[in-house]
Amino acid sequence: MSLQVLTYLFIGLSFGLYIGIAIWCRSASTNEFYVAGSHVSPLANGAATAADWMSAASFLSMAGIIAFEGADGARYLMGWTGGYVLLALLLAPYLRKFSKYTVPDFVGDRYYSQTARLVAVVCVIFISFTYVAGQMRGVGIVFSRFLEVDINIGVLVGMAIVFFYAVLGGMKGITYTQVAQYCVLIFAYLVPAIYISLMLTGNPLPMLGFGSTMNDGSGVYLLDRLDGLTTELGMAAFTAGNKSTVDMFFITAALMAGTAGLPHVIVRFFTVPRVRDARISAGYALVFIALLYTTAPAVAAFARINIINNVEGMSYKGAPDWFSKWEDSGLIAWLDKNGDGKVQYRGGDALIPVKPEYLESRGSSGERQLANKASSSANELYIDRDIIVLAHPEIAQLPNWVVALVAAGGLAAALSTAAGLLLVISTAVSHDLLKKTFMPQINERQELLFARIAAAFAVAIAGLFGIYPLGFVAEVVAFAFGLAAASFFPVILLGIFSRRMNREGAISGMIVGLTFTFSYIVYFKFVSPQANNAANWWFGISPEGIGTLGMILNFMVSLVVSRFTPPPPADVQNMVENIRVPR
Repeated sequence: MSLQVLTYLFIGLSFGLYIGIAIWCRSASTNEFYVAGSHVSPLANGAATAADWMSAASFLSMAGIIAFEGADGARYLMGWTGGYVLLALLLAPYLRKFSKYTVPDFVGDRYYSQTARLVAVVCVIFISFTYVAGQMRGVGIVFSRFLEVDINIGVLVGMAIVFFYAVLGGMKGITYTQVAQYCVLIFAYLVPAIYISLMLTGNPLPMLGFGSTMNDGSGVYLLDRLDGLTTELGMAAFTAGNKSTVDMFFITAALMAGTAGLPHVIVRFFTVPRVRDARISAGYALVFIALLYTTAPAVAAFARINIINNVEGMSYKGAPDWFSKWEDSGLIAWLDKNGDGKVQYRGGDALIPVKPEYLESRGSSGERQLANKASSSANELYIDRDIIVLAHPEIAQLPNWVVALVAAGGLAAALSTAAGLLLVISTAVSHDLLKKTFMPQINERQELLFARIAAAFAVAIAGLFGIYPLGFVAEVVAFAFGLAAASFFPVILLGIFSRRMNREGAISGMIVGLTFTFSYIVYFKFVSPQANNAANWWFGISPEGIGTLGMILNFMVSLVVSRFTPPPPADVQNMVENIRVPR
């Protein structure tokens, strides 16, 4: 069968599975809609947590960034996995014992303040919409290439699927849908990685093939070969790090603390019956996550080698079908700077700006004409980092069914996280904003209706972010982690481990941390993007890592303000002590 037919088949079957699960698990109460009735087994919750946490950034973009940045891309691996351990050990069991529906619920009750609850709701909405923007972009990329539809149409289809099982099933439907999505995405990620590892190194385990010798009898290690190829073409060695130590530290710390403060991951631990089950499910999730994260560096290295071997020096007129298909989607572009009709892949950007915009006319070699100006570098090839995982099986000439499977996996990763984020937004609106603040008189049936309406509005706004993307998937997601680190992490950590922490400190800290981090990101990414370089950053910290500084400001403001204001009431202090009792 052709690739397109197989892709329609695989995606259609996976979508049918997700919808069927949503119908089977539809929520009938707010308890089921918010936390799946707290009846999810640790194993199922571990798989659902892994799917919720491993978003389009993990599946699509992380390996792409590592492929292009080399050792510098390890900040995502270290930050996200380290942050999950932080969450599992320091926060999840204690928050489960608190037995509430949402993070703003914890903040509001722990800090005995409706104002604190409202600030937390604002933080949830900021973080979740920033994060969901990356997921919807991932959905559009998959649809635009493999189903050969416009990216915007792909986003709309993804919105419809998420709308169906998020609005109908709530957390109960989302949980079991995410279990299925984890199975799809991990199988789709590992199968091509195993194929290519065997082809390049003869080792069936990609994480070991990454450190093995090439399969060509030369005895050269794969990473040495890759370093040699990249330096010959005027690029930095794959194993060399170019980012400053300060920026790497701050980005990694922001990703770690941001992971521990992500509301859509935290709420997953409210779905299990007991505190003990929260710890067990965290362990299962870490194993499930490790399967992908230990494979990602190998996928990145394999992809970089195959791109150089198959694209550099290639005649454009004789380019394989996959090249023209990705070119049609606007995610690969070639600009014949020296007029030889061949692709010259070198260091530096091919275009200014990097993202290409197309005209209808064709160049002398048949390439799409670009509305952008060429950069001054010798590089003629633009490759969007978000397509590396999706395009690699085609570049390596794997069977069509493997390529179609990867497309289904990419959609599973994006949709699973998008659904969790949208549910968090709808819960924050219906439970924390309406039920607990402005409309306390509504009954459970009305609250459930408002939750579904809020979810529908959230899906629509998320679709707009997918149609008008903010940047690369992993880059956008990194901003969400920075916002989470600067707002939620200090307040939750101090709320659990400090009896003296009070409402004035929590509110002040959240406002300062979120405002500072959000302003810094907006300034360098949107207000003055031309100034977005190390020479203009505060202390050499990029917008990706500024969440760590925002977190430090949050801690400082929270502790100082709480020190000079009245302590929490005795019942709140007793509640904090009770949360920490390990039973």
